[in-house]
Amino acid sequence: MAVWLKRGKSAEERADADRKVREIVENALSDIETRGNAAVRDMSVKFDGWDREDYRLSAAEIQAAVDSLTAQERKDIEFAQEQVRNFAQIQRDSMQDVEVETMPGVVLGHKNIPINAAGCYVPGGKYPLLASAHMSVITAKVAGCPRVVTCAPPFEGKPARAIVAAQALGGADEIYALGGIQAIGAMAIGTETIDPVDILVGPGNAFVAEAKRQLFGRVGIDLFAGPTETLVIADEVGCDPEMAATDILGQVEHGPDSPGVLLTNSDKFAVETMREVERLLKILPTADHARKAWESFGEVIVAESDEEMLEIADALASEHVQVMTADPEYFLKNMTNYGALFLGNRTNVSYGDKVIGTNHTLPTKKAARYTGGLWVGKFLKTCTYQRVLTDEASALVGEYCSRLCALEGFAGHGEQANIRVRRFGGQNVPYAGAAEPTELTRA
Repeated sequence: MAVWLKRGKSAEERADADRKVREIVENALSDIETRGNAAVRDMSVKFDGWDREDYRLSAAEIQAAVDSLTAQERKDIEFAQEQVRNFAQIQRDSMQDVEVETMPGVVLGHKNIPINAAGCYVPGGKYPLLASAHMSVITAKVAGCPRVVTCAPPFEGKPARAIVAAQALGGADEIYALGGIQAIGAMAIGTETIDPVDILVGPGNAFVAEAKRQLFGRVGIDLFAGPTETLVIADEVGCDPEMAATDILGQVEHGPDSPGVLLTNSDKFAVETMREVERLLKILPTADHARKAWESFGEVIVAESDEEMLEIADALASEHVQVMTADPEYFLKNMTNYGALFLGNRTNVSYGDKVIGTNHTLPTKKAARYTGGLWVGKFLKTCTYQRVLTDEASALVGEYCSRLCALEGFAGHGEQANIRVRRFGGQNVPYAGAAEPTELTRA
């Protein structure tokens, strides 16, 4: 039986925080719906201290951000973007249009059609997370989206130059210096100067995630990507306490609500890792953020076996799962609920976050039970079509369709089939019985 040596906040405490976020977001989106640009501007001033007439960056501002990069900075960004583009293209190439004659005279098919307008959010309030620009903009462009809009909050009182440069180098068509609810609302709802998009993608804080949730249906979304979650599955063979602690703290520095969990099969390893966490928190430059997250949302779980660790890991359905055990392949073969796996101690979540090529926009809050992360397929609509080539095929399908419609009581549906059976099959099929008169028709 597994033992929790450390637990995070209770479900009730988290639910109360979620309720407060929902209310704030609902009111903010309603304001954008009503007042458009004025509401967006007021929120930008209130939440980011950022005021300007037009939040869309000019071509000159964008070029200045690109030009501000050192040769090494540009080379590093281009390397990361090349990896993301390569893997996205591999994914796109795996998705084929199909057309097949399923029976004589009946042709069925589907086409993978790019979404017309994608809105990409790039978080950057605490840190200028330019990697999110690669993950969303490039993936959308590889999918073939003709219009890609990006929003990122200002950083230290001005557009984040590295984010802007990454957005531009990735191929964004419109770049806005907007953050938070106001950015999500402006892209989805639209304003006097911002045309709405068809899908919203990208990670963000609890307010961004909730705004996407509330707007889902009005627009598509990639997934619910809230505060970063990390699960480290480790044992004494595949890892050591310093590395496990480093990999947990490397992710919980995202913010005070980022869960970090250690799952192991060794009491000794668990205790030593907790000691290492405390030691590293004394020297980590971002310890202020990391400590709050660790104290409020950190957990340490000791299981009895790999099988029990697997069971717990699937129940947690974490966004990032780093496996550093004697047999990482066991988890690859058997685990079903995760955003992304990082197998063995030679890799880590940071590689996936920044540079290796897989997408870092991943499901949180147990959404990994039913979805994977952002990929090129999220920007494509797989749309079916059908074609009937012969009279004989239409009449044959029509006979079946007619009888099935009768089972359901759909006379009008049935007549769509019957008229073709008559015309193309030469059969004298009676017209459906007249509808019984209603009080309204009698009157």
